[in-house]
Amino acid sequence: MTYLNPNADSDALNALLTAARSDERRGRAQAVADRLAAMATHIGRQGLSGVEAAELLRYEAQRYRDESQELR
Repeated sequence: MTYLNPNADSDALNALLTAARSDERRGRAQAVADRLAAMATHIGRQGLSGVEAAELLRYEAQRYRDESQELR
């Protein structure tokens, strides 16, 4: 009779979860980097002032806050 090793199953599951979390974090980081680059391009092309650029950043920060609240 073959017995399963619960520790091996747990270790495999933990490895899968860790990999999934890492992939998710990489994806989120890339999305934020892409968004920041797009904002920088917009600021430059539109010739926004420092005050206008700061307002745009505040708007984006709020957008991220709102999104994080939706995920709870």
